[in-house]
Amino acid sequence: MNNSGWMIGLVGGGLGLLGGLVGQYFSIRNTNSLRERAFMIKASVVFWIALVSFLGLMIALPNPYRHLLWIPYGILLPLGVNAVNRMQQKIRREDSQSQV
Repeated sequence: MNNSGWMIGLVGGGLGLLGGLVGQYFSIRNTNSLRERAFMIKASVVFWIALVSFLGLMIALPNPYRHLLWIPYGILLPLGVNAVNRMQQKIRREDSQSQV
């Protein structure tokens, strides 16, 4: 029995999770204020909860419903990233104005 597909899937998934953790670490590390850092930590928690929920549903739902999960995921992920980036920029602007 050839398990190379499973191994490639596990390694790829592990590298994806590792990339997410590294990105999260630097997103939090490169904040400019405590307020911005607190927001990025909260946003990270929300994204990880969403990711774990998505993966749990992918495992729990039968075909073809599990494949339909990619539609909201593909729409909501970029919208969420854009919303977090806009809020982070707003916090940076407000913090820089309050320091003047």
